[in-house]
Amino acid sequence: MGIVERLVPDELWDLFQRVVPEAPSRPQGGGRRRHGDREVPAAIVFVTTSGCTWRQLPTASFGLSGATAHRRFSAWPKARHRLVLDELGARGELDRSRCAIDSVNMRALKRGT
Repeated sequence: MGIVERLVPDELWDLFQRVVPEAPSRPQGGGRRRHGDREVPAAIVFVTTSGCTWRQLPTASFGLSGATAHRRFSAWPKARHRLVLDELGARGELDRSRCAIDSVNMRALKRGT
């Protein structure tokens, strides 16, 4: 069993499939091959449970970069994130005593507020 299947077992993958948006169609073709949807939640689980940053995600283990995983995660509507968290909480599989908060700092130019 690989790291992806270990981090996202079938029952968790079934839950994620309800929240992962459909892959956009590319009628013009071209572009890079889209990474598998199951690798993205595995990368998210790894980052959130290991304490590493998105940049520290071991690309070779997941087949995608931390930037790609973060971008795909950020594209999911917040309501869909909540569905996964609520389901895991109801199963008793979520420890809310630890959490990560994502933030951005921006410099105020020209004495802006």
